[in-house]
Amino acid sequence: MKTLFANARLIDPEAGTEGRGALLVEEGGIAAVFPEGAGLPAADETVECGGRCLAPGIIDIGVKIGEPGERHKESFRTGGLAAAAGGVTTMVTRPDTLPPIDDPETLEFVSRRAREASPVRVLPMASLTKGREGREMVEMGLLGDAGAVAFTDGVRPVHNTRLLQRALTYALGLDALVIFHPQEPVLSAGSAATAGAFASLLGLPAVPAMAEKMQLARDLALVELTGGRAHADQISTAAALPLLAAAKAQGLRVTAGANVHHLTLNEYDIADYRTFFRITPPLRPETDRVALVQAVADGLIDVIGSFHTPQDEESKRLPFEEAAPGAVGLETLLPAALQMVHSGMVSLPRLFACLSTNPARLLGLDGGRLSAGAPADLVLFDPDAPFVLDRYTLRSKSKNTPFDQRRMQGRVFGTWVGGRRVFTREQG
Repeated sequence: MKTLFANARLIDPEAGTEGRGALLVEEGGIAAVFPEGAGLPAADETVECGGRCLAPGIIDIGVKIGEPGERHKESFRTGGLAAAAGGVTTMVTRPDTLPPIDDPETLEFVSRRAREASPVRVLPMASLTKGREGREMVEMGLLGDAGAVAFTDGVRPVHNTRLLQRALTYALGLDALVIFHPQEPVLSAGSAATAGAFASLLGLPAVPAMAEKMQLARDLALVELTGGRAHADQISTAAALPLLAAAKAQGLRVTAGANVHHLTLNEYDIADYRTFFRITPPLRPETDRVALVQAVADGLIDVIGSFHTPQDEESKRLPFEEAAPGAVGLETLLPAALQMVHSGMVSLPRLFACLSTNPARLLGLDGGRLSAGAPADLVLFDPDAPFVLDRYTLRSKSKNTPFDQRRMQGRVFGTWVGGRRVFTREQG
């Protein structure tokens, strides 16, 4: 079976280029890429792209699915449908389930459920410590054999420095990836906003932005000590960026990610106490957001993710500081991230390097490329198509998005996984 994607605007994040052309898919993989004007081969099926953008499918690291334990918030089926509609072809899922994914049996259950229900690829992460309690390491080797692609305790930083040192050292022997959440846990406890005049005006419990820098400094020191391979997720403050730059310049095996909400929203969005804006870490001042976007453009931030965190209505219908943190993001990741392109600060190839190519490299995957030999995981989208987001149209079971009723720009029109079409939007 040969499928030709004709008349496309090809976004190639690996080469850092975009241009008109066509792409041939055969047996689930990309067989050839043709520049504009080249002779095109015969195919069994032709997808007329109509000049829209064709890019590698998004690999979203840090997705929360509610199986096991909170299936009423999100299942692999609904999360997978939301991912497909958002151009996400691989969900890299978090281990903060009930119970946590800290043994091979739970991991195998999750993998089986994902295979049965999700239309997109699912790669599970396992927790770094048993029960995510920070007291005892998991069996990394067994979990790696069972399919864990990385180890993290999610938004619970490992408080015990010696244990984290041991975990990094052990992971080094397996060449396993450890993911940090750089927020000093004592200062961060109970916080719902970033400390400053605005948080004081609202009367909300707040955490200083410095809490991120403090924890990141410790974590990077442990990476230097052990030589381990680590990824700092959800960098959200300008203060953390020089530390990150210094660590990379020193040659430490460290990468960094940012949550799309911190790249597109700021602390003033919580002014109405609407709990859909209650996320972890809290939204930051505009100066931090702009510095973070610049770090994406400069290559200091490697990965952008949705940090999809479904919460039901009961979890959010509470006073702001008591509401469960988190926002859904699988379906809004791309249109929200395109805000940086429309502002002129980030190019489309650079954006897809952060959405596709770099996550693939980080996890040792063969995807994230728009070249012959890569899997045909593709997204077809119009970066300029406007729409108003209605949260009730989202495919996720939970509807807790901060972008409800917001005017957005950029719509996905088709998603393919291994050459198989998993999402079609007939019109904008």
